[in-house]
Amino acid sequence: MNTGTSEKILVVDDDIQIQKAIRIALSARGYEVMLASSGEEALETALLKKPDLVILDLSLPQMSGFEFCREFRRWSEAPVIVLSIRDRESDKISALDLGADDYITKPFNTAELLARIRAHLRRSKQASVIEDEFEFDELKVNFPGCRVVVNDVEVKLTKTEFALLQYFIKNAGRVVTYNNLLSHVWGPEYECDTQTLRVHIGNLRKKIEPDSNRPKFIITEPGVGYRFTPSFTSQS
Repeated sequence: MNTGTSEKILVVDDDIQIQKAIRIALSARGYEVMLASSGEEALETALLKKPDLVILDLSLPQMSGFEFCREFRRWSEAPVIVLSIRDRESDKISALDLGADDYITKPFNTAELLARIRAHLRRSKQASVIEDEFEFDELKVNFPGCRVVVNDVEVKLTKTEFALLQYFIKNAGRVVTYNNLLSHVWGPEYECDTQTLRVHIGNLRKKIEPDSNRPKFIITEPGVGYRFTPSFTSQS
């Protein structure tokens, strides 16, 4: 069913059948679809058309998907969903560290891809209008006051825990790698200290999650990092 959306999506894949399948699914839901079969063509199209989201294969002729992502991130913050047959953790981490927002392995489920697209487009819109205060279900966060409230009770976070939560909220819906978190919160020299990160994530979960053993906000992406997945309810 056509949703009437005017959002533009760039599909970058050298497999014509994959292009066709994604184009049909997206067009049926009202998205404007642009196609590219190489990294160079994708960059030219992106510069000209300014897509709201990119679906990117990694194995492209000449310029790889990794190279495209690096160049694209120099001037655009539009979400990038990698859609690739490569399933090695090292490939996922490399793509995410270069600026991709999500990673789906082929063969893929169309319904899942559409759900990820909706989530990232929603996050992108929210990021452009939300500034100081967030409310996610029972979790409320005020950045200027460094205040966190869970079920109407204020909880005390350490400086590091608050920095982690702030980074998660800024990147809500995205897969954030261990390296990204460590570099952002502690500095580049801590990029390999995943044990320190796990300890702080565990402590943060105990303070903000309804059940820290079954987290609903901070979800582990095994071997890669974490994804902050709240259901956005309101803003101030």
